[in-house]
Amino acid sequence: MSDNAAENEILICDEEHAGLRIDAYLADALDGLTRSYVQRLIKAGLVKASDKAVKPSYKVSDSEEISVSFPEPEPVDILPEDIPLEIFYEDNDIIVVNKPKGMVVHPAAGHISGTLVNALMFHCGSSLSGINGVLRPGIVHRIDKDTTGLLVCCKNDSAHNVMAEKFAAHDITRVYTAICHNHFKDIEGTVDIGIARSKADRKVMAVDPSGKRAVTHYKVIANLGQNMSLIECRLETGRTHQIRVHMSYIKHPILGDTVYGPKKIPISGTEGQTLHAGVLGFEHPITKEYLEFKSPLPEYFSKIITQLQN
Repeated sequence: MSDNAAENEILICDEEHAGLRIDAYLADALDGLTRSYVQRLIKAGLVKASDKAVKPSYKVSDSEEISVSFPEPEPVDILPEDIPLEIFYEDNDIIVVNKPKGMVVHPAAGHISGTLVNALMFHCGSSLSGINGVLRPGIVHRIDKDTTGLLVCCKNDSAHNVMAEKFAAHDITRVYTAICHNHFKDIEGTVDIGIARSKADRKVMAVDPSGKRAVTHYKVIANLGQNMSLIECRLETGRTHQIRVHMSYIKHPILGDTVYGPKKIPISGTEGQTLHAGVLGFEHPITKEYLEFKSPLPEYFSKIITQLQN
């Protein structure tokens, strides 16, 4: 099986990780891999320690060489689907859409239909950038499944390259509205601390000073009932789950976020985090004209605010 591997990764275990099980070590060392996936690689004979195949329970040693072979990804047919899109702007280079709650942005293993990509493929035909591969055509940034709001997608590689540079340089205006637990002492503030994958659970993110820098500016719009707050968050950087992680870190987790906040949701009608990407602004990648779009709060979000105000 390893003869068909697409790429290899060589790691040298350091003193800090010596003594760990090899599946735990690799899940921590290789960003984005779950422990279960690492275990499948090990059982397929694609992981070697000191040039020998090992079991998941094998304990790594200081300065030991670990090699990982990744198999060729299995081809997946991503099909266009006639899913309605709320389009805020469209031209030959980009399309700005308003993503509804519950829609996943792009397909992933075990979830290849009903996504924004499926809808874009139907609407745009073959006119989507191919830089991010067959699973993510046109996708230059994401918002979570239960987060609503604005996304810009690219119709060609030229636009995609420019937009990717703008996101990397934090040259994009992104403002979110959220309902958070607890009233704030200060009406506005900034959370400036790194974010990385959690060492305890690789599927989620966590505050980590050694992680990638993450900066969130927040401002309180209103104090609501049941000790909730309506806030506005302006992103200076754009890390995975950034607002959710930062708000939880400062003891103001987002209402409905059971991953980074309370497991029990105190407000009826709440399904997933109450987070809305309401403002998106950027310089057009081709014409250089500044464009800014504003999406009103979805009905469910407004109803929760009214409920808390009463």
